[in-house]
Amino acid sequence: TDIIIMTEGLKLIRNKLITVIRNLSKFADEYKALPTLAFTHFQPAQPTTVGKRATLWLQELLMDLEDVEYQLSKAKLLGSKGTTGTQASFLELFDGDHEKCKMLDRKIAEKMGYKACFPVSGQTYSRKLDSQFLNVLAGIAQSAAKFSNDIRLLQHLKEVEEPFEKNQIGSSAMAYKGKPNERIGYISRYVMVDVLNGYFTTATQWFERTLDDSANKRLSVPEAFLAVDGILSLYANVADGLVVYPKVIEQRLRKELPFMATENIMMDAVKAGGDRQELHEKIRVHSMAASRVVKVEGGENDLLERIAADEAFGVTIEELEKILKPENYTGRAKEQTEDFLNECIKPVLEKYADVESDKPEINV
Repeated sequence: TDIIIMTEGLKLIRNKLITVIRNLSKFADEYKALPTLAFTHFQPAQPTTVGKRATLWLQELLMDLEDVEYQLSKAKLLGSKGTTGTQASFLELFDGDHEKCKMLDRKIAEKMGYKACFPVSGQTYSRKLDSQFLNVLAGIAQSAAKFSNDIRLLQHLKEVEEPFEKNQIGSSAMAYKGKPNERIGYISRYVMVDVLNGYFTTATQWFERTLDDSANKRLSVPEAFLAVDGILSLYANVADGLVVYPKVIEQRLRKELPFMATENIMMDAVKAGGDRQELHEKIRVHSMAASRVVKVEGGENDLLERIAADEAFGVTIEELEKILKPENYTGRAKEQTEDFLNECIKPVLEKYADVESDKPEINV
């Protein structure tokens, strides 16, 4: 029965996972071309797009879905194995007919809709199976926690926010603060720690069975399923209502873009006859000066003005402004997003087209 319950539970989790993927894919498609500042170590780096960033969340969910499907594909029942797994009682019942003992396991699997029973066991099925189910659930929790942390950082930047529920009351100190995304983070942490129960229960089984596992697994496994069910309801809700602020995104990107466009500016000047080494040094000096204005004086980035005023570059501020179109610096982000949605996400959503989207009611 435990195996059947876990298998059916994982099917329900799979359906909720599909809902999240469906919601996020719409978001990725809508914002596939919107340039945004990307980060490495949370330091400004080459721009990406809002939609491309969402594909990173989606890709991890696809990996989770693959794990769910793999776990379901190899599901087996314990069958009738007896006190220590030898089928001794059944062999006696069938008057020593070994084939009938084997047939019994086949019939059990067939009647319950499974392909097979475990060929060997102790008194119970291997507790490693519980551990494997918990691994799959913890993997989903990892993906959700990553998304949750990214959204929290984006909310700090005021670029993207989770939906604020109708009649929602925020934190007592911060009335504007959301709650659903916050819940994703701390429930996910619980599941990621809960997975250790499966590891230790598996590792401490003695020979054919140790009695210390029952109470633990009857807490750790159901709680992990219930927690991930809640996590995915929250994830679906947040992904379905993300609020994007393009003006804030553009403003932050434009402040950093001049620093990232220096190589393009320098190469254009070299093509026009300038000395590369001399221009490289001038770019370095101007960049350091502009950085000081921003960081020390609290002023605006004036790198473009400094370069336009330097005759060595032979370029006007208007020409520099044309060079600094954000979409010129996002590489293949838009195309990657389109390819990913068409080639990876679309086939999955078509395969599970009959799975109805979960519309959870979130109380905060």
